Amino acid sequence: MSYNTSAVGSGSRNATRTFEFGRTHVVRPKGKHQTTIVWLHGLGDKGSSWSQLLETLPLPNIKWICPTAPTRPVAIFGGFPCTAWFDVGDISEDAPDDLEGLHASATHVANLLSTEPADIKLGVGGFSMGAATALYSATCHVLGQYGNGNPYPVNLSAVVGLSGWLPCSRTLRSRIERSDEAARRAASLPILLCHGSGDDVVAHKLGEKSAQALSSAGFRNLTFRSYNGSYQ
Repeated sequence: MSYNTSAVGSGSRNATRTFEFGRTHVVRPKGKHQTTIVWLHGLGDKGSSWSQLLETLPLPNIKWICPTAPTRPVAIFGGFPCTAWFDVGDISEDAPDDLEGLHASATHVANLLSTEPADIKLGVGGFSMGAATALYSATCHVLGQYGNGNPYPVNLSAVVGLSGWLPCSRTLRSRIERSDEAARRAASLPILLCHGSGDDVVAHKLGEKSAQALSSAGFRNLTFRSYNGSYQ
């Protein structure tokens, strides 16, 4: 599946890029279907890696949707192409955000969830860059719109992030404070963040700062758990 997006907020160009997403893998529930979660892999990985793992979990009421990110040049690898939900040159709180890539991936996630039955709870989660994309989707849900102003179409019930970080953290609080509805959504959305203390790809400190940024923006139902070692 492909998406055309304008470079909204990139500050560098007004061109339109097409993102070709890879194969989506689905793990169907073994029991009664109650929840659907889109799970997003990390940089350079693919959906099948996680679908094989998620299939082994004793969670019979969850349907897992594991998409594969587009293959694109990634700045942190010197422009070498690999699967990535968005471009990244530096994994830090001061790094510029690829709003074009984030918007395309958040749109893809929402489209995957939008066809689920009305009585099914919807969630999004991910690992590393996938966790960052899940958190960006959470902010879109809370604000009721994507970064380009288009309405966000699905109602998220939960968000999970492993070894990730929060994109667009610098402006989140001020944007939520402008809307009572956004503040209400932020306060009620359950978010679980887990991070290994020995993570040498996404620093544990960045994970902590991301959790703090979410809390200060009004995400009251947030849990941050630290573990020895890392998930890599």
